[in-house]
Amino acid sequence: MTNFEHDGYTIINDVLTGGQLAEIHDEAAKICREVGYENVTDVLCLHFPHKISDLLLKTAQLPKITETLTDVIGPNVKMMQSMLFIKAAGKPGQAWHQDETHIPTRDRSLTAVWLALDDATTENGCLWVIPGSHRTGYLYPDREQEDPGFDCTKEAHGFTDDQAVPVELKAGDALVFDGHLLHRSLPNTSNGTRRAYVTHYMNAGSLLPWFPPADNESMGTTDHRDIVMVAGVDPYAFKGITDVMRPHIRPAGDGGCVR
Repeated sequence: MTNFEHDGYTIINDVLTGGQLAEIHDEAAKICREVGYENVTDVLCLHFPHKISDLLLKTAQLPKITETLTDVIGPNVKMMQSMLFIKAAGKPGQAWHQDETHIPTRDRSLTAVWLALDDATTENGCLWVIPGSHRTGYLYPDREQEDPGFDCTKEAHGFTDDQAVPVELKAGDALVFDGHLLHRSLPNTSNGTRRAYVTHYMNAGSLLPWFPPADNESMGTTDHRDIVMVAGVDPYAFKGITDVMRPHIRPAGDGGCVR
């Protein structure tokens, strides 16, 4: 097993049973139909599905997940985002990036849980990581890229990736990784679909300067409060909880980009 502090990631085995996986597969198809996509292969990513699915909300808080999160983050943990990725055959991956670039926490506590809903392999586009790339706390600059093998996510640059390793997972396993860890995925070159449910968490005791952007504040609100508490207590409960982020589809299209 990898050491989270040293490597920046760890794997949790058997988070979901076969029955739970089947339920989530059905739920994903149902959600896509409800938002106007009869064919799930037309969808690259559904953002914030936990807001319209009790099943996915509960999945983000399963005991095996929360136990690991409290180990690596601390006793008080909040969630701010979920994404359901549906990478059909031939669809692109995402270029090298660090999640903390896009979800800036104040205390470097951002942690992702990448839950495999199908076997994730090098053939169908599993994640690749650069072990230890989180340790400096440096956020590499990013830039626009037009590589057809990737969706429209900007790419981080200024490093070498010769130490990159693929993280293959069985369906039901989860990869938990630090928000500063460099990671990417490659295109799905198999004949099947690779699905994953990805959720992001952080220390509930830290403010979250995130969406929606406030006037004259490039980093967004001082403290984004559209969150879900998944463990412990919320030191900022007196501020209340908001409901501003809306579930939406990123179509597969030509690389999943809407330019």
